[in-house]
Amino acid sequence: MISNLPPYILVTFGLTTIATLLLFIGIIKNSSLEIIRKKSGLITVGLVVWLLLQAVLTLNNIYNTHLQSLPPKIMLLGILPPILIITLLFATSKQRRFTDSLPLKNITYLNIVRIPVEIVLFWLFINKAIPELMTFEGRNYDILAGISAPVIAYLVFTKKKLSRNVLLIWNFICLGLLLNIVVNALLSAPSPLQKFAFEQPNIAILNFPFSWLPTFIVPVVLFGHLVSIRQLLRNN
Repeated sequence: MISNLPPYILVTFGLTTIATLLLFIGIIKNSSLEIIRKKSGLITVGLVVWLLLQAVLTLNNIYNTHLQSLPPKIMLLGILPPILIITLLFATSKQRRFTDSLPLKNITYLNIVRIPVEIVLFWLFINKAIPELMTFEGRNYDILAGISAPVIAYLVFTKKKLSRNVLLIWNFICLGLLLNIVVNALLSAPSPLQKFAFEQPNIAILNFPFSWLPTFIVPVVLFGHLVSIRQLLRNN
């Protein structure tokens, strides 16, 4: 763990991770397919096990040692597995039945978690755990996705004043914002891939509990955008 961090940063990020988990499970429980709803408990167990595994790896300094290994350990053990799972969920018609059954409204509201994430990133920058470029004062504009998410969801699904084409465009924009910060975060972390922020590298994601950001929160948000875009394009 990073020493001398104010406890409120750890607590806020921990609660944000729990909120992401609960919101995602809520999405599963509101699937249009009964068979998927019945599997929500099993999926919850799987996600909790994944979070615990990442905690164990991080607390045992697997990610923040031997930093010159290639590929970086966090990419191999923490980021690649959820990316492979997301890919598999879109690979076959049977798996796509799962993604197509998930409610767009709930997925859109899920993006609210990006607000506390960005606040935590700013606090981490103040405490010299990440570079400024990873905050909303630098190159990271992801907080706009979090702020706009409830507004978009309300106007599209509740008031029905915005079309689903607007929701589609919003998803593409927010996906771009997400990919922007992901690339900047990876290229500023201490590894052979690091390209900038050498004076204050991104060490936070290699330490507990912040390793949950690239290994859980980001994949969940990414999955939500991909599901939304697929559903909206199919309906069009």
